[in-house]
Amino acid sequence: MRVVVQRCKKANLFINNKKYSSIGKGLLVLLGITHDDTLSDIDWLSSKISGLRIFNDKDGKMNLSVRDIQGEIMVVSQFTLYASTKKGKRPSYIKSAPPGVAIPLYEKFIESLKNISGLVVATGEFGAYMEIDFVNDGPVTIIIDSKNKE
Repeated sequence: MRVVVQRCKKANLFINNKKYSSIGKGLLVLLGITHDDTLSDIDWLSSKISGLRIFNDKDGKMNLSVRDIQGEIMVVSQFTLYASTKKGKRPSYIKSAPPGVAIPLYEKFIESLKNISGLVVATGEFGAYMEIDFVNDGPVTIIIDSKNKE
């Protein structure tokens, strides 16, 4: 699994020009799923995101997690995170898991993140065309890959 985690002041997700979900201060998490992702990837990533200390404490140091600030989280499926641009100009998405594999893992990831964080977790709709209007705070953007735990 691969995620782009963005600290935000607020985020609104629209499907068909209608607000589908929204959050206040917290994290916008774009989630990519590949063929060999497992429950182990979900557990590790959910724990990592929940405890990621990227919010400022009273001294202005990034020392607090989304749990510490009682923030909110929005998770959006993002198959393009596994795009390969190695050959030609048109990205290949062959490394992205097909919906039959990805949807159950996406749903389990959301449930795991809710359970581990204890926070509100808003979502998009898997496979839908979505528009996200958000205010990036910082900006702070972190890329995490469960297969490359660095």
